[in-house]
Formats: sequence, structure tokens, C-alpha cells
Amino acid sequence: MSGTAAWWLASTPVSSSGPPLHLASLAMGLAGGLALFLFGMEMMSDSLKAVAGDRLRVVLQRLTKNRLIAAATGAFVTAVIQSSSVTTVMVVGFVTAGLMSVSQSIGVIMGANIGTTLTAQIIAFKVTKLALLMIAAGFAMTLVGKRERIRQQGAGLMGLGLVFFGMLVMSQAMEPLRSFQPFMDWMVRLETPLLGILAGTLFTALVQSSSATTGIVIVMAGQGLIALPAGIALAFGANIGTCVTALLASIGRPREALRASLVHVLFNVAGVLLWLPAIGWLTDFVVWLSPSAEALSGAARLAAETPRQIANAHTVFNVANTLLFLPLSTQFARLVEWMVPDRPLSEAELVRARYLDDELLSTPSLALDRARLELLHMGDQVRAMLAEVLPAMVRGSQEELDRVAVMDDKVDALYRQILAYLGRISGPKLTEGQTDELLKLMEATHSLENIGDIIETNLVRKGKERIAEGVVVSPSTEEVIVGLHTAVSSALNAALQSVAQKNVEAAHQVVAMKKEINRLVNSAAVHQAQRLVAEEPNRLPAYTVEMAFLRNLKRIYYFTKRMARALVPSVVVEEEG
Repeated sequence: MSGTAAWWLASTPVSSSGPPLHLASLAMGLAGGLALFLFGMEMMSDSLKAVAGDRLRVVLQRLTKNRLIAAATGAFVTAVIQSSSVTTVMVVGFVTAGLMSVSQSIGVIMGANIGTTLTAQIIAFKVTKLALLMIAAGFAMTLVGKRERIRQQGAGLMGLGLVFFGMLVMSQAMEPLRSFQPFMDWMVRLETPLLGILAGTLFTALVQSSSATTGIVIVMAGQGLIALPAGIALAFGANIGTCVTALLASIGRPREALRASLVHVLFNVAGVLLWLPAIGWLTDFVVWLSPSAEALSGAARLAAETPRQIANAHTVFNVANTLLFLPLSTQFARLVEWMVPDRPLSEAELVRARYLDDELLSTPSLALDRARLELLHMGDQVRAMLAEVLPAMVRGSQEELDRVAVMDDKVDALYRQILAYLGRISGPKLTEGQTDELLKLMEATHSLENIGDIIETNLVRKGKERIAEGVVVSPSTEEVIVGLHTAVSSALNAALQSVAQKNVEAAHQVVAMKKEINRLVNSAAVHQAQRLVAEEPNRLPAYTVEMAFLRNLKRIYYFTKRMARALVPSVVVEEEG
């Protein structure tokens, strides 16, 4: 069929015992309205995450010890950022970092389902008449707002207006369907629970937003196109569809990510199966719970009452499921750990970044937090190198030195991944404070990579030179080297703590160690000068190698101090030398 013929067929009025139905106008109205709705949701979500993302991360991390508080926290965070998937991704990061147990994360994930019902409740209030006012007011705030926070709040208000305007467009486009009997007959079939659940699941998986599915269902109900049982079945399907999307997104991710997504799937599917036989009871309950329009009758009454009833059913379903399954969170945790057991990590997986998640790139505050965690992961590799190089360079074999040198490959791999991730975070969405934080993380990443290079290139090479020259480090010299190595290792630990936890006290501790490091270096220099005149074989080669050990340990301290300077900007780091 030619394109012209297809367009003619779509534009031709279709009639079924009622006014003609223009398929082209209907399709354009639905597609355009849905596009506005989804774009508005994304815009509102991005703005809210930019305004409150960092504080919400702290709230999530701290308020998860009690199951009820964890669920309430998950509901609150999701209601604010309007994205249960982002809440789940944040939780996965905390579990991976050991900041939260799997059992604690389950409460937050369950609560996230409650948070998503807020959108349905707002939509059901039928505030679409305010859509253009919200868009205008939000745009004005983004245009004239001098502070970044005001502009972000304006963008959020504009996004909410676009959500309502998109609903209005879809509602007007669907109005002719009231008198199109084939469509009405098909909607009656959706009252069969399994068919309605399947339709809701497929559509949600397609648009990747349960809020969009629920919003469209409420819009249809507002036009009298859908009855309450079908609306409930579609909402049930939306709950399943949203977690299927999360499960697919966890493929190839760490085991903790897969477990968290699996918890979401099991919880939502179990909840739907539990309520499936009770749809009739739920229908009766929300009819009793919701306001009625007794002054109306027929389709008009259905259109007036059903949107609020569907929104209430959606909320009751998620709140009841959370209260019911929350006491079983420990059992859920054991089940998913049994279904997804731990396994030894391959060499490639050990090098792969653990915390850098693309899902959070649209939320700079959360993405920067992930980069900070990955920096600590890289720091663990550097710390291991620093610990291994001491015995290897002082008295180790060629093979031991080669093993230390190979460890730097992991450091370099993480270095490249972190810098690439930080580069993807940077952009116009960053506030001045976030830009400053990003630059500090970049500097800390460079400093860690420099430390790894010093160990691999300088200390390992001098260790091999010791072997080639036949130098034997004396016990007294080894004691001097070990003392400086211990102090530098302590400084590196404190520097990593200062960056990973934004710990100013640890940063000051690193800077304050300068006097101790200089004392140790000067003491070592005096010791070496005394040793130089001693009558021992290979004294000059030994002096050269041993002083190189000491100088490079001091260089490592220099880069640890550069890391600490990120949190103590008033500190001036002298030039390396």
C-alpha cells in the first residue's frame, strides 16, 4: 500500500453506528499528548532531582534502619523525584558499597511503590485547567530567575504543567471514542483481569513509566471510556511492567543490582497475584472510600467518579502490599540471595567499575556521589599496591616486583572509566557547586593515578635495580624506610577518607602530617649520609637505591596532600620536588 493510500485510509472517517471517527486526528492527538506527558514527567523529575537529589541521598542513607521508616523514606524520596527506578539505583549503590543491607534495601524498594501513586492522585484531581498557567509561570521562573535553584524549580513547575497539558490533549483526542462501539466493546474485554493486567504490563514496559500508564487510564476514565474493574486491572499491570523494565536494566550489572531488581519483581508480582481474586472486593471498597457524584447518571457519573476511584485503588493496593510484605523483608532477602548467589569475580570484573551507573547521569548530585564511591574503589587498588611494594622493593624477587607492576593495570582501567563518567556528568545541568565538586574529583582521580604510576614506574624499577646491583638493604635502613612508608600509607588512608566521605577533619589530618613526613625524610637523609661513609660493599649503589625509595615515598605523600586540598582549599600545596 502506498503512503498516500495509507494516509487516505487513516484520514477517512470510520463510523460504527455513531459520528465519524477520524483516525489520523485521533492518532495525532494521542501521540502528541503522550509525548507532552512523558516529556513533562522527565522535565519535572530532572528538576526535582537537581533541587533535592543530594539531600535525598543523605535521607536514604540514614533513615533505613527501621523497616517502617525505610518504607516511608522510599515513598518520600520517590514521591519527590517521581522515579522509582532512580530510588532503586541509589539503593543498589548503597548495598554494593556496604552502607545498607539487602534487608534494609527491601523496605525502601517497597516504599518506592507507594511514592509512585502520588502522580495518580494529583492527576485524579483534574487540575488540567491550570496546565497553561503552570507552563507560563514555570517558563517565567526559568527565564528571569537569577539563582539556579529558582530556575530548577521553574523547570519543575513547567514540567508539571506539560504533564497536565498532555493529559488534556489526550482527553480531547479520545472524546470521539465514547460513541465508537468497537472500541467500547474492546474496553469491556479489559474488565477480564488477566487481559487488563497483560495490557497494562505491555504498555508500561513500552513507555517505561508506570505513572504514564496510570495517568492515561485515569484520562480514559475521565472520558467515561473505562470502568473501574478494567482500570484496576490496568493499574495492576502497570506495577508489573515497571519492575520488568528495572529487571532488564540490571542485566550485566553487579549481583546486588540484580537482587534489588528481583526484589522489585517478586514484590509486585506477588502483590498482584494476591489481589487478583479480590478485585471485586477492592472495587467495592474504593467505591465506598471515594466521593460519589449522585447528581449525575450514566456515562457522566462514570466519568466523574471513576478517575478518583482508580487513583485510590492504586494507592490502597500499594500501601496494603507494603504493610503486608514488609515484615517478610528478611525472608525476601534470603530468597533473592538464594536465587542470585555470590560467585567469585573474574579478573575482568575486578577491574570493572562497581558504582558508575548511567541511570544517574541525569541527576548530577547522585552521579557525583557514585563517582566518589568509585574513586574509593580505585583507592583500594592503590592502597594494595602501596602495601605490596614495600617488601617487594626492599627484599623481594623479580617476580614479586612484576606482580606489583601488573596491579597498576587495574588502577589505570578504573582511572579511565572514572574520567569518562565524570566527563559525561559535566554539562549545562551542573550548578556552580557541582562543577567545583566535579573538578575536585577529577584532581583526586589524577592524584591516585599518579601514585599508582610512581609505584609501578619508580619504586618497582628501583627494586629491580637493587637486584641487578646486588644491593642488600640493611636492617637499620629498612627500619627507616618502613617508618616513612607507614606514615605515607596513613596519609593515603586519611586522604581517601576525606574525599570519599567529604571528611574535612581527615583532610586536615593529611595536611598536618607534613611536619612528620619532613622529619622522617630529614632523619632518613642523615642516616643515609652516615651510611654512605661506612666501609661496606656496594655502598654508593645502595645509597642511590635507598634514597630513591625515600624520595618516591615523599612524592606519594605530595599527591595525597593534593587530594586532601580538595576539601581544605585554603591549604597551599607546594610544587612537587
